[in-house]
Amino acid sequence: MTSSSKPLDLAALDQLTGGAFSAATSGERSARVRDWLQTEPSGDVMNEVYRELSARDKGVAKILKEKLDEIKRAQGQEALASDWAQRAEHMLQAPRLNIADALAWQRDAAKAGAPLSREPLASLKIRLAEVVKAVEDLQHQVMVQREAAVLLAQRIEVLSTKHIAEAQVGQTGLQADVAQWLAQSGQLTAHATWPSVDLKFPPQLDAASNQLQAVWDGFCAALVSAQQAQADVSAPLPPVPVWADEVRRLRGEATATAAPSEQPAKAAKPKMDPAQRQALRDAANVAVSEVLDAVEKEVAEGHGKATAGAAAALRAVLKTHGKHLDAALDERVHNALTAAGELEGWQRWRADQLRQELVIKAEALLGAEKTPAMGGRKMQENLRQLRESWKQTDQGGLPNHALWKRFDAACNEAYKTVQAWLDQIKQESAAHRAQRVALMEEVKAWTIEYAQSDDWRSQLRALHQFADRWRNAGHLSEKSFGEMQSQWKAIIKAAAARLEAAQKASIERRQALINEARELGAAALRVDAIKALQLRWQTEAQAVPLDRKTEQKLWEVFRAPLDEAFQRKGAERQQAVTQLSARDRAVIDASKALDAANASGDAVQIRAAMAALDAALRGQAEAAAAQAKAAEVPPPAAATETPAAASSSAEDAPSTDDAQAPAATEPAADAAPEGDAAQAEPAPVVTPPKPAKPVVAVRGDDRPGQKKAEAPAGAFGGRDGRRDGRPGERSGERPGRMGERGPRTGDRGDRGDRFPRGDFQDRGERAPRLGDAAFRAQRDAMERAEMSLRKLAAQAHGETLTRLMGAWQNRQADALPTAQELGKAVNATARQAWTQAISSAAKAPAATALLRLEMAAEVPTPADHLSERRALQLQLLTQRNQPGPAETWSQDVAQVLSGPHDADTARRLQNALKNLLRR
Repeated sequence: MTSSSKPLDLAALDQLTGGAFSAATSGERSARVRDWLQTEPSGDVMNEVYRELSARDKGVAKILKEKLDEIKRAQGQEALASDWAQRAEHMLQAPRLNIADALAWQRDAAKAGAPLSREPLASLKIRLAEVVKAVEDLQHQVMVQREAAVLLAQRIEVLSTKHIAEAQVGQTGLQADVAQWLAQSGQLTAHATWPSVDLKFPPQLDAASNQLQAVWDGFCAALVSAQQAQADVSAPLPPVPVWADEVRRLRGEATATAAPSEQPAKAAKPKMDPAQRQALRDAANVAVSEVLDAVEKEVAEGHGKATAGAAAALRAVLKTHGKHLDAALDERVHNALTAAGELEGWQRWRADQLRQELVIKAEALLGAEKTPAMGGRKMQENLRQLRESWKQTDQGGLPNHALWKRFDAACNEAYKTVQAWLDQIKQESAAHRAQRVALMEEVKAWTIEYAQSDDWRSQLRALHQFADRWRNAGHLSEKSFGEMQSQWKAIIKAAAARLEAAQKASIERRQALINEARELGAAALRVDAIKALQLRWQTEAQAVPLDRKTEQKLWEVFRAPLDEAFQRKGAERQQAVTQLSARDRAVIDASKALDAANASGDAVQIRAAMAALDAALRGQAEAAAAQAKAAEVPPPAAATETPAAASSSAEDAPSTDDAQAPAATEPAADAAPEGDAAQAEPAPVVTPPKPAKPVVAVRGDDRPGQKKAEAPAGAFGGRDGRRDGRPGERSGERPGRMGERGPRTGDRGDRGDRFPRGDFQDRGERAPRLGDAAFRAQRDAMERAEMSLRKLAAQAHGETLTRLMGAWQNRQADALPTAQELGKAVNATARQAWTQAISSAAKAPAATALLRLEMAAEVPTPADHLSERRALQLQLLTQRNQPGPAETWSQDVAQVLSGPHDADTARRLQNALKNLLRR
């Protein structure tokens, strides 16, 4: 018999991790796991430990998860590093290195997340940078050599204009410089990185070298020829004109330059015909005016770029027709060109201002400590906008290289934040992609696991959870999301195939139930069949869940015929009730009259309408009682009834069966002789005596000095009406027990001698039940009337207080409200005292009386007088048998009214009277 290897595995893992699984606390377990991770265990062991710890301690498992993720990232970065290292080596070993490819390698490697700061990419990046720098230096030296060759050629040309002796002296220095230039050019072409130079630079260097060599060779040959001509008269003259003239002067020959007097005179300019001159002037005016109008228009509108083009066109026209213009048009042309130049200068100045603003904005993207002032996305958008603005500014004026260098440097520095943000986005995108791939694998495993399950509700819940997790799995690029979305749809469709088939079958079964419901709704109402059908629907709905909208729609279709059947039955019942509700018309009419009175806002009319509605309700009850009394048949021999018969008839009176009343008087009718019945006068109706209520409980006389009387029979509520023995004991006989009752009659109202129900026998006839419309109408009308009366009472109360305050302020006793208006809380004596207080001259303020009023009304006292109120409360506590503020508030009001009127006192008095007059 072999035991499970699980405990052994846990023990081995616990020993391997230094007791992480047997640790008592989570903190100790974390410390042991961290110590174990410092030993750099293998990935398989770490995965096994993480699998066991994830179910025991998620906090400690998180440490292992972070370590495993770090290892995965390191492995991924190693693969990236190897790939990009191969690319860099390929570029370095190539015979010709393209600078653009080298720069793109570093940018693309950083975007891909390759570790450029670690070997071997760090050294490769340095090597590429060195090669790029060397190539750029070579290209710069080529341009320098071109400029040097031009300068040497200019020196040679200048030296060829000097005397022969000076040319001989300067030849030595020029020869050394030309030799040095040629040597430097040879060094450039012999450099190892010369093949990587841009293809346009080698031809330029070759052209400069050939040109310099040709100029130098010509100079040297001309100088040798000049020296030979000086030594030998028969030697030919040198090709340089200055040196040839010098040799001629040495030989005594005439120079090629003639004297000024010997120069031929210029031919006189022929005079032009005036008509021809006028024709040329008119043609010039027409040609210049068209272009001049365009220039003036562009200058007026301020179009800098168009103005520059129009001014250039005007200058071109002036080269042909400028000498034929008249003075006025010439002045217009001069003013227009001046304005165009000013506008062009202003445009250049304005463009520099705009560039300066853009430079400031670009430098403000980073703080003083090179900290970004915004997030990555917003930084990217701002950089894009700034560069677009710079391009638009360059289109309107000449470029400014100094400002451009500052602007470009600031933008590049700020772009580092964007680059970091893009790297973070890529890492998050990779994590989100991995999460979605894991979710798809989980759905596949779930599909296989629940391939034979019939728990459709849990499957639907799981599918919804999968959909939510996919929806919340994080952001991906549109391309990646499109690729994974198609895979996800296929996987989730395969997972939901069985559930969709079950839902389709459930919908068919529910359609069958709907057809049965329609048949039941069309037939006579059968509540038991409807309940059974609804139970079958609920069973089906609980077994197979559907989409909420679909299920709600099917349910509404299912219950519609059943609701129609019940509504049809209710309509029939309502029709029957409506036929019997003619008695409710009086109540409805009275309710409408009460609503009309309520709309008038007159309290007298509202109370009268309420009394009329109450009278309508009572009149209906009285009419029903009279109808019931007329329907009764008086017993013919009521005077000769025995007490037993009277008791029997009294017991049958509250019965609901109308046929029992005459049946109860039949024995008495049979007992009367027929002859006496013919001669006897109609006897008055004798009301049968009410049966005495059984005594349920009697309170003893617990007054001092009273003797405890014996409790009467049945005083303690025993079923036999008496109680024997000591308290707590019961008699042996209990005739009132459930098993010893007599047979129950068919009338449920007759309960025998168990509970006589004496409290219901003296109620008399009740009015018929009001219809629903009448009941609601009278209830709503009464509620609205009571609310209106309360509002009118509050309004009247406020008006009364206003009049009282006005009478006090004006010292007019005749303006004081009447006792009826003041309410029942103020009697005639109190009002008389208030009248005298108002009519008399103002006395000293009664601060104590005002405090007593606030105490009686239970209203707050202002903070300035709060200490006085507390002192008065303590004083009142020491006074015994003295009336309190609630008993003497009318006298306190008289004292306050006898004092002077001010806003603070009036406000405090009014707040107190609001509560006191309502009591």
